[in-house]
Amino acid sequence: MEFPVQAGDPLIVENDKGLDLGVVVAVTREFRPQTGISPFEIARKANERDLETLRRNREEEKAIKTQTREKIRELGLVMKLMDVEYQLDRKKLSFYYTADERVDFRELVRILAGMFRTRIEMRQIGVRDETKRIGGIGVCGLALCCGAFLENFDPVSTQVAKDQSLPMNPLKLSGQCGKLKCCLLYEHGFYQDELRRYPPVGEALLKDQRKGYIQKIDIFNQTVTCSFEDDSIELIPLEEIPDYMTAAQKKGLKKLTNVLQDLLEADVNALEKIEDK
Repeated sequence: MEFPVQAGDPLIVENDKGLDLGVVVAVTREFRPQTGISPFEIARKANERDLETLRRNREEEKAIKTQTREKIRELGLVMKLMDVEYQLDRKKLSFYYTADERVDFRELVRILAGMFRTRIEMRQIGVRDETKRIGGIGVCGLALCCGAFLENFDPVSTQVAKDQSLPMNPLKLSGQCGKLKCCLLYEHGFYQDELRRYPPVGEALLKDQRKGYIQKIDIFNQTVTCSFEDDSIELIPLEEIPDYMTAAQKKGLKKLTNVLQDLLEADVNALEKIEDK
C-alpha cells in the first residue's frame, strides 16, 4: 500500500459494484465510525493509466448519452435520460433517468448491451438526485449542498419552515430541484428547542384587564407579540408572559383557536337550523 494518503490524492476504491476512482477530500486521524464500516475499500493509489482511463470514459460518456437519447426516442419511451457513467474498469455502464411512471426498458437494454458490449444498468432517480449529479450554485452563493457533501436526503416538510417563522413562499423555500431546500433542516433542531420555552400562538392573555392573544414569537429577542381587544399590539418579554396567561386562565378565557372553533360550530348549527326549516 502506498500510504499515507493526503488530501487531493486520487485513489482506486472497491465496493460492491467493482473498481472506481475517488479523490481524497480530507484525512482524519481520530475518526471512529458510528454507523458501521464504510462500503468502500481502498485498493491502491491511482496511477497515470487510471487517470487516462477516467478521461477516456468521460469523453465516451458524452457520445453514449447522445446515442442513447436517440434510441429512447425511436422506441417511444417516456423517460428522461439524465446521465451516463462508465465504471472505471468499464465492466458496467450505468444510465440514470427520471420518469413519472414505470418504464419498460427491456428492449432498450438489449440494444445498448449490443452497442457497447458491457453490462448495462438502468437506474431511476428522483429530482433531488438529478440535481445532485448536475451540481450548481445555490442562492447563498455556495455550491449546492447535495452536490458538495450530502449523501442522503432527509424529508423536508412545510412544518419545518413554519417552525422557523419563514414566509410560505414556494419560490424562496424551494431549491433548484423544485423541492423544499435541504438546508431548512440545519437549524430546525435549534428552533424546536427554543420554541418549547414559549406558549403557542393563539394562547389567551389578560393584561391590565384587556383580553389578548399571542400573535407572534421572536426567539432571538425573547419577546412575544400580542394583540389585544382594543386593537393595540405590544411586544412583551417572555418572562412576563406566564403571569398574563395565568390571569387569563383564572378569567376562563379560551385560546384563540378554541374561540374560532366555537364560532365555526355556531355557524354550522345556524345552517342546520335553516335547513331544518
